Formats: sequence, structure tokens, C-alpha cells
Amino acid sequence: MSIHWADVVAEKLADRGPQTVATGITPSGQIHVGNMREVMTADAIYRALLDKGVEARLIYIADTLDPLRRLYPFLPESFEEHVGKPLSEIPCPEGCCESYAEHFLLPFLDSLKRLGIKPEIYRADRMYKEGLYVDVIKTALERRDDIAKILKEVSGRDLPKDWCPFDAICESCGRLNSTKVVSYDLEAETVDYVCKCGHEGTASMSGGGKLAWRVDWPARWKILNVTMEPFGKDHATAGGSYDTGKRISKEIYGYEAPPPVVYEWIHLKGKGAMHSSTGIVVTIRDMLDVVPPEVLRYLIIRTKPEKHIEFDPGLPLLTLVEEYDRRFGDERAFDLSRIESDKPFSVPYRHMINAVQIARGDEKTLLEVLARGGYDTSDEEAIFSRAKNAQVWLERYAPPYVKFQVQEKVPAQVNNLNPQLRECLGTLAERIEGKDGEVIHNEVYTVAEENDINSKKLFQAIYTAFLGQKQGPKAGWFLASLEPEFVRERLIEASKIS
Repeated sequence: MSIHWADVVAEKLADRGPQTVATGITPSGQIHVGNMREVMTADAIYRALLDKGVEARLIYIADTLDPLRRLYPFLPESFEEHVGKPLSEIPCPEGCCESYAEHFLLPFLDSLKRLGIKPEIYRADRMYKEGLYVDVIKTALERRDDIAKILKEVSGRDLPKDWCPFDAICESCGRLNSTKVVSYDLEAETVDYVCKCGHEGTASMSGGGKLAWRVDWPARWKILNVTMEPFGKDHATAGGSYDTGKRISKEIYGYEAPPPVVYEWIHLKGKGAMHSSTGIVVTIRDMLDVVPPEVLRYLIIRTKPEKHIEFDPGLPLLTLVEEYDRRFGDERAFDLSRIESDKPFSVPYRHMINAVQIARGDEKTLLEVLARGGYDTSDEEAIFSRAKNAQVWLERYAPPYVKFQVQEKVPAQVNNLNPQLRECLGTLAERIEGKDGEVIHNEVYTVAEENDINSKKLFQAIYTAFLGQKQGPKAGWFLASLEPEFVRERLIEASKIS
């Protein structure tokens, strides 16, 4: 078995002393499955370090002081007035949280708990307001020309002569992206600025603004002693923010930049890379309604960060769940994905999808259906949790042909079956009682052969008799899941209709 990518990274860090693994996301919209690649990559490395006996911590920085960049499609027109303001200073779009930032951050933090990820949480606005950035801001202001030179040399960008690495928040209009710092006082720890709104004022270095992103990132490494931080391929382009960041970190702040671990995007099947701003998202909460948290971890951890993930919440998602259950304990990706469970789930997810539809929300019936299939039903909590996942998947992502409903009465479509097919249904009624799914399935072929009819047509007749449609789940296992007397009576009744 090849060594897992997280262990490869951990091995390179193992002899470098205590490690601080960082991750961070701007809560500007719904935090989605695509965003989880960064957090999960960091968590996998953190776990791998602990497994090697390395002292390590995992931190998460929410970029709550970033400005709202534009009016996103999911926002009301009234939020146009907040464009340019820090996310932490904008009201909650639904009036339920302390701020815009908290509205999108809190559900994400709750999802992290469900995913077994327990980082130390830092909010950028609080870090600035608490003065954690003051020293690095002073350094950036004093060495503005050196930073500008690095940015020019690495990125090729020509900066204005009056460029400043610190952006002040206008106390009049509240915007961060419309001010220009014109002077600063290192002793008073303030900056003077002018704003496009016409206001002139003085802002504190403690929460009155923030460093530009390309300076903020390396400054943050030094402040929090970050030794590892995965980042997306957009930051890894030649002349991008990592290239400038590692030079600013070393030459301006005297701190060695964390080694790069670059991850690719997660694409939503048929729609492209996920982005909150475009509305191409599947939120973490939505996904956790459909699959166990361990499976969501496995989706990301099993794939090397540099390879993109094609995410399809339809049928391929069922395959992923079953792959996780099947490989329980057999590979390192599983170990890094596990949260609490110490035993595999016994019911195949596809069978659970069928069982849920047969049971129609009745828990007692669900247990009976699973028991008839030969599955252990002792862990009812786990069964009902998976059943809830299956039900939500059916409602949101299942293709129409996967859905069915057992009809209470013989469907009218049975009238369209030819007499020979109906006679075969009667024959099956006498032969399959008390048999398991595989035996029943094989018996269908036997009866078809004995009567010289196409087996496909006989399977269609079975589905017609029970579902009122020509397709359904694997017939043998489906019939074995139903109450035996009901199956027998339905087949006999269907065989007698003329």
C-alpha cells in the first residue's frame, strides 16, 4: 500500500519541532463542499502529525474583516450600500445573527464539529481589534517601499507612488476599499486617511483597518507561528500571493514561509468549480443531511490535493458511501476520515434507499424490512441516521428512475399484461415464499425460461404488479424485503386479473 499524501507531508515536517497547521475561509457567502477541501486537507495533515507523535495544533482563521466585494446574487438589492464594508461590520442578511460574517460562519463552525474537526478559532476582525496586528502593521508601514519592490519584482505589478499596505475603514461611510492612507503615527499607532466619500479622518491600527491581502497573509504566519497552511491553486500561480507572501514573510518579517501544499478545486458535476459568489454550491449542511460525516471526509481525504474532485451528488454519491463502508479499516484514507464509529455499517446504502421507500417513514416497518433482508438491526440509532440521509437524498438528488412507491392495491397497469405473464406471477407466488433475495431473483429467470418468455418482460411484470411502473430495484431483494404474505397475495391477485 502506498503511503498516504497526508503522511508524506507530515513526514517532511516531523523533525521541525511543534507545528501549527492553519486554514481559513472568508465567510462572504454559503461555505460549501468546495471550501471544505482546504479545511479537510489541513485537518488530515494535523491528524497525520499527531499520529507521528509530533506536537501540533490546528487553527482556523475566519477572514471576517475582508470587505464585501460586490452584491452577490443571493443578497437583496438593499445590500448594495454595504459593498466595500468589512463583513464583520455589515448587518446579518436575515436578521438572525450578530453580523453578516457570523451569519455564514456559525453554520460552518457547527458543520466542523459534526465532521470531527476541532480547530482553535480566530476571527480576523477580533485579532485586529485586540491589537495582535499592530507590530506587523508598523513594520509594513516602515518598509512600504521594500514591500512595493517585492510586489513589483514577483508579480510584475506597478504600484502607485502613494500606495500603502494598510487600508483604513472610513468612519463616515464604513468602507474599507475606498480610503487612502496619507500619513501615519507609529507612536500613536494611528493612520490618517482620505476617503472617496469626501471624509478625512484618523484610524487606529487596532481595528481601524487591515493590511492588504498580500501583506496580511505573511504577517498572519508570523503572528500565529504558522508552519503549514494548504491553499488553493489560485494563490499558487506564478507571481501569485504565495510567491509574494514567502518573500515578504522572510525579507520583511524575518519568518520562514510555510512550505506549499496546493489543492485543486472541487467541481460540481456538469456545472464547474464551486463558488459562493456564482451560486454553484452544495453547502456542507446540505451534504451532511445526505451522507454520514465520515463519508464527506473520505470524499476529500482519499484524493491527493493536487487532483481535482468531480462531485456528483446523484448516483455516484451512493457508490462513494458504499465504497467507504466496504473499505472500513482497510486503508489510511479511512483512518483519517473516521470520527467515532469503530465498526462498519452493515446495510448497503442502495438497499437503505429501497428500504426507506418501502417503509414510508415508519421506523418499525423500516427495521422489519431490513431484518427480512438479513441485516443486523440492533444499532437503531445508526440505522435511523442513515435512513434520514437516504430520505433526504431521495428528495434532493435522486434521479426519477430510482424512486418508487409500493402500491396499496393492484395497479391498473396490470390489466395490460398478457395472460402468460400474469400466469407466471401466480407461479412465482407459490415458489418464492420464505426465500432470500438471491434465490427469488434466480427463480424469476427459471420461471421465464420454463414458460419460454423474455425474462426482462417478467421482471417488468413484477414491477408493474407492485409499483405500477416497469422498473424498480433489484427484484429478488426487493420482494424479499416486503412482508411475505403481502407478496404472495399480490402476485396471486395480479395473476387472476383478466
